[in-house]
Amino acid sequence: LVGSRFRRDPPGSTKRFANWANSMSKKQLNIQVYTSHGPTVIMPTWFCHRKIYDRLGGFSEAGKGTPEDLIFFYKHLRSDGEVLRHDDELLMYRYHSQATTFCIDEQTIWDLRLQEIQDRVLSQWESFSIWNAGKQGRKFYRSLRIENQKKVKAFCDVDIKKIGTFYTYEEAMEKPKPRIPIVHFREVEPPLIICMKLGGYECITFSSPPLRVSLSANSYDMLVEN
Repeated sequence: LVGSRFRRDPPGSTKRFANWANSMSKKQLNIQVYTSHGPTVIMPTWFCHRKIYDRLGGFSEAGKGTPEDLIFFYKHLRSDGEVLRHDDELLMYRYHSQATTFCIDEQTIWDLRLQEIQDRVLSQWESFSIWNAGKQGRKFYRSLRIENQKKVKAFCDVDIKKIGTFYTYEEAMEKPKPRIPIVHFREVEPPLIICMKLGGYECITFSSPPLRVSLSANSYDMLVEN
């Protein structure tokens, strides 16, 4: 699946999104695939062979409110497809308030991302930890299937007020309630899902040992380190 860089009209529209999409490396195009931005190459720039389109069954016809580009993108990745980007700006991408993307509910996107990371990533792991014992990390934990919640060894954080305490999942049906320890980030071992912001948008990505974490201000996201 091949896309390209683009420029926004009016200039500066969705600046953080455009910077993210236009600045990723070839490797990042294939690993930053669980972000709230959606596909790492934007659909209006897509090129692919007709055989790929037909093999994946084309786009979803479920109608308004369906993120058909993200569904197709994930099907492509599940079939071992690769993502490439031409580094010239081949599209003028107009921003306006009536764009189709605004009719898609955030929860729909969240559920799709969670399903994909559980099917493609967490199903391969016996255990893992979650970086961020705050709101976003806990939301991620609560959104997991029960079998994946049971794989969570710990939360890790930099907040000394949280370190050494526990997160108790009070909404759980089981007794006793799950109690997850919160440890300092230097004590955590991969694999790891990092729930923190990258430029103001949620994301999940991969890297290999040794554990490498880059913190960025002004964001909450989900990243994966294994």
